[in-house]
Amino acid sequence: MQISITGHHVEVTDAMRAYVHKKMDRITRHFDHLIDAHYVLSVEKLRQKAEATLKVRGGDIHADAVAEDMYAAIDALADKLDRLVKKRKEKTTDHHAEEGRRARH
Repeated sequence: MQISITGHHVEVTDAMRAYVHKKMDRITRHFDHLIDAHYVLSVEKLRQKAEATLKVRGGDIHADAVAEDMYAAIDALADKLDRLVKKRKEKTTDHHAEEGRRARH
């Protein structure tokens, strides 16, 4: 999986990169079909914004989060992405096969 991190009006430090990679580990633990991830970290006046686009089989997942601290924005973004990835995973899971097995017994 390819992860790219860019900054808009902010220099992305090694600590920020490491923090994003650490948060991505949690997401890849739940959903291993990720193809590509693109993060944009930006600063607009007093708002710190983190956004991400994950390319997965069957479409893209996009989320963003705003906070006063960049690390808090990354945390909020990771939580949102985790929920969206779990939701996508449940949609792609075939639940009908299990129902068919229960009906036969």
